[in-house]
Order: sequence, then C-alpha cells, then structure tokens
Amino acid sequence: MSRGRARLQPPPPGTRTTTLAAVLVLVLLAVVALPLRCDAASAGGEEEEEQQPLDYREALEKSLLYFEAQRSGRLPYSQRVTWRGHSGLTDGLQQGVDLVGGYYDAGDHVKFGLPMAFTVTMLSWGAIDFAADIAAAGEWRHALEAIKWGTDYFVKAHTHPFVYWAEVGDGDTDHYCWQRPEDMTTSRQAYRVDRDNPGSDLAGETAAALAAASIVFRRSDPHYSHLLLHHAQQLFEFGDTYRGSYDSSIEEVRSYYASVSGYHDELLWAALWLHRATGKEEYLRYAVDNADSFGGVGWAITEFSWDVKYAGLQVLAAKISHTHSGKDLISWHS
Repeated sequence: MSRGRARLQPPPPGTRTTTLAAVLVLVLLAVVALPLRCDAASAGGEEEEEQQPLDYREALEKSLLYFEAQRSGRLPYSQRVTWRGHSGLTDGLQQGVDLVGGYYDAGDHVKFGLPMAFTVTMLSWGAIDFAADIAAAGEWRHALEAIKWGTDYFVKAHTHPFVYWAEVGDGDTDHYCWQRPEDMTTSRQAYRVDRDNPGSDLAGETAAALAAASIVFRRSDPHYSHLLLHHAQQLFEFGDTYRGSYDSSIEEVRSYYASVSGYHDELLWAALWLHRATGKEEYLRYAVDNADSFGGVGWAITEFSWDVKYAGLQVLAAKISHTHSGKDLISWHS
C-alpha cells in the first residue's frame, strides 16, 4: 500500500496491509480457484445473458507479474515488465555490504525486511500446497522466480550468523519524493539487527521464509535448497538466543512496520516451518513446549498478516497433528 507520509503512532494489529501481502491473497485465491469455472445464472433459475467465465489463470499470471514490477536491483533479461530498469545498485555500499536486490515495499523505494519475508513465506506456502495447480496454469517458473528473487536477497542480508540487515532506505525522506526507482536520489541508509540490537521477529519470519522456500527448491535445486535451510536454521538460533523486537532496535521502522504483536509468534512460526522442512522433532518440541507461554493456543484469531502469525501457526499445527498422535503431543507438552 502506498503511503504518502509517515504515521506518528504505530497502528494496532489489522489496520495495515503491505501491498505485497495484499497481492498474495489474490495469488492464493487464484491458485485455489484454478479448477473452477464460474458461469452466471439467475436466482430464479432462468438463464440470463451469458457471461464470460472468470479466468483465474489470468488472475494468477497478473498477480505474479506484479512482483516483477516491484523488483529492486539488476533486472534479468527475462524481465517481463519492460518499463522497469536496474535500480538500487548501490544499496549497502555505505555499510560495506552488498544489499542489491529484493523487493520494494509499495510505491516507495524502501525495502522493509519483515513484510518482505512474510511475502516470500506465503508465496512459498502457496507453491508447496498448490504446486500442481500453479504448474497447470503455466506459472510454475514465474512462481519460483518470484520466490528466489526474495530468498537471494535474504541470503545476502544475512552477513553473519548473528547479523541481519533489516531495512534499506528511509521512509520519512522517501515519502517526500515522487520518482521512479531508477532515478531515486533519496537515502539508501541500511539498518541491521545483531546481538546487541536484537530482532527476533524479523529473524524468525526470515527463517520461516527460507525454510519454506527450501522445500520449494528441494527437487529442482538441492544445493540451493540446502543453502536456504542453512541460513534459516542460523536465523532461528539468532532470533531465539538474542530475544527482542526489531522495532526496539531500529527506530526508523516504527512508523511503518512496528511489530505490535511482538516476536513470540514469529519464533513459533519459524520453528514449525523448520520442522516441516527438516522433519526434526526438536523444532516441533520447541513449538509445543513454548505454545502456552508464547500465546495463540485456543485463541480465536481474527487476523493473519505480516505482523500476526498465530492463525498460520494453528493451520500448520493442524497439519502436523495428522502425522503425530495426540498422545505424543500431549506427552511432550506435559
């Protein structure tokens, strides 16, 4: 969602939706509905003028095309949005790191790590659960490219086991300037979380994104899948060992993507995705042992977003329950 100016106070959960995450809803709905064809009929059973069936394949195609329009960095020859060009090629230069790539958040040119990671987690989840439908629509390669554009950037941003670059650009100065990303002249200051300035929510969500993506690439590119999983495990350890919310460490993000729900949901979210990616019981045990104290158990959740992950947690846990007996889960919890 394009934002013309910074908000003075962080909003409560549910009041903000990044444009990338909003498009994900369209992507997933399009995938789920691919087999469907909707024809119009009158309520009384009488046939009205025939309407064209809804084309969910086209909806999926255009939803994935959106991500190409949001790309930052050096664009490939396969770029389909031809009016875009290379941009942000000096990102990270001031700090001596390579932070070129990733996705712009919306109509601005800031790269916010938390909503970007959630976006890739959801793209990967859709690719895992609806792979056959995406392939049948002819969009499998584009889906993989959308995911990899994000994960390549996350690997770059993870420059040390306990260092992750959370943001590039400054929303306050960026939103005063209306220009193409290819022509931007605003600050490309980068901000990081580390042991002294923790960001468990950001580290947890990025770990979840990389773990989910590792499943997507497991067959087509085992080496890349292993790389993503390696970074996911390190980021989870980082987030769990040095706990704290990233917006307490990075003041600049508070007016845009403050972690209102805290970081506990992201740690649980990451643990369950790591369990799904590795099959290791230690990650499932972590989620079970911390479920009560971290929250979400038995809650009637009304939001699932870049900030609040409890609803997604409940879905993943429900899927796991089909492969583990209730007795086993109860015994771990007791």
